[in-house]
Amino acid sequence: MSDMADKLKAFIAKFFDKTFWKFILVGIVNTLFGTAIMFGFYNLLHLSYWVSSAANYFFGSILSYFLNKRFTFQNKEKGAGTAVRFALEISVCYLIAYGAAKPLTRLVLSGASKTVRENIAMLVGMGLFVILNYIGQRFFAFAEKRAKDK
Repeated sequence: MSDMADKLKAFIAKFFDKTFWKFILVGIVNTLFGTAIMFGFYNLLHLSYWVSSAANYFFGSILSYFLNKRFTFQNKEKGAGTAVRFALEISVCYLIAYGAAKPLTRLVLSGASKTVRENIAMLVGMGLFVILNYIGQRFFAFAEKRAKDK
């Protein structure tokens, strides 16, 4: 039992290390940037839920890629590999988060107007995306190569 507890403690310590806090800092900057785009597109330009949320992640992902590659994960890998993994990871996280958020919010807030439901769904999607995105970037897109891969 002690071995299992030690492994769990080690995993938690690794997961919530300084990289996690750098990711949070970059995420705050990126969230402010992307949220302004998403809600501006939806509420000011009257574009659809999908166009507005996709614009957030398209433009936000460009900013996120450069900030997280260099600052958060200090990834030195050259070539298109990290960009391809990042784009794949962002796409999967986006589709899962926003694909789940809209029907879930529709179910929970069935009596609310479409505009209220979709604004809430975008907030729920953002929350789901952040969780999935950290895991995806840390362990897939910018994962450190193992010694045998170097």
